[in-house]
Amino acid sequence: MPALKTQVAIIGAGPAGLLLAQALHEAGVESVVLERKDRGAVEGRIRAGVLEDGTARMLAEAKVDARMRSEGLVHHGIELAQRGRRRRIDFADLVGGSVVIFGQSEVTKDLGDRRALVGGETFYDAHDASLHGLDTKRPSVRFRHAGERLALEADFIVGCDGYHGVSRASIPAQALRTFERGYPFAWLGIMADVAPPADELIYAQHDRGFALCSMRSRARSRHYIQVAPDARADDWPDERIWDEIALRIGDEGSLKRAPSIEKSVIPMRSFVCETMRHGRLFLAGDAAHIVPPTGAKGLNLAASDVHYLSEALIGFYRGRGEAGLEAYPARALARVWKAQRFSQWMTALLHNFGPGEAFQDRVHRHELDYVLGSRAAQTSLAENYVGLPY
Repeated sequence: MPALKTQVAIIGAGPAGLLLAQALHEAGVESVVLERKDRGAVEGRIRAGVLEDGTARMLAEAKVDARMRSEGLVHHGIELAQRGRRRRIDFADLVGGSVVIFGQSEVTKDLGDRRALVGGETFYDAHDASLHGLDTKRPSVRFRHAGERLALEADFIVGCDGYHGVSRASIPAQALRTFERGYPFAWLGIMADVAPPADELIYAQHDRGFALCSMRSRARSRHYIQVAPDARADDWPDERIWDEIALRIGDEGSLKRAPSIEKSVIPMRSFVCETMRHGRLFLAGDAAHIVPPTGAKGLNLAASDVHYLSEALIGFYRGRGEAGLEAYPARALARVWKAQRFSQWMTALLHNFGPGEAFQDRVHRHELDYVLGSRAAQTSLAENYVGLPY
């Protein structure tokens, strides 16, 4: 079996894996990226696109921010709607912050292009990966590529291969410490080539359920509505979805409609694996944690993981030992749990949990009423939404 060698083996060519590879490259640390799917499939994933300032800064440091700066939309606030009443939360006024709207698929494309430009080695269509020797100083990944069995030896392996990837599954069950919560609803998302109804995102609480009006550009909208967890996109014709969105946000004619170019149902769950290091294996991004999309934290948490881990790996190769690597899980998890808290709060605040939770739904209705009238509450929301500092 032919053996390849590198300093850091990265499993997963999504934004976490490619951002880590590029951060290491800029510091002169070698890496090889393995990805189970082909590049087109990776870049075609429809995901969120709200970037915190820290994430935007990391993309700049990785030299992949040109399109984000020219095409991304800088938002200085969001709108909250409650049964048709809308109130803007002004991030700039409250905390001096902002976010950038730029699709995750576009981030992934730019990272992939940069990876190719700098000559970084990436194996797409790398199948049947298995991890070996995680407790040794020279772990390896065995995989199949172009009909050939290969082995990749490295100093460290980083799993950026998502919730269902091989990396976390390679940690012995007795070593795993995980926490999980499900939600009794899902999101139905619709994308259409039509201008969004407002210049910024609209989050709506309504008796019929949550709604979100988002965007990918000034000409492409991405909207969501709360649906039952077993809902099927095929059961929701476009006109029915548009009607629900208009009703829930209290639209007064600004909601423009167009045929959908994509529809999908997104399950809602919270998950944290506190075992973010096992021997020479480290986890980052969705391999270690999942948040409900309400708070727009998924991609941003992956970026903060990469910040802490790249700093630790670069420190190791610059002769500062393993102290940074040992501290990585605690540093990353401190931010992960704060993001989980905020995401759960936003989710509870804006969704209906059903007849069995009528009391709690009523509390959340009045909590949103409080937020809409309290500068202190709005400041807390703004501080968390634009992103806590690294």
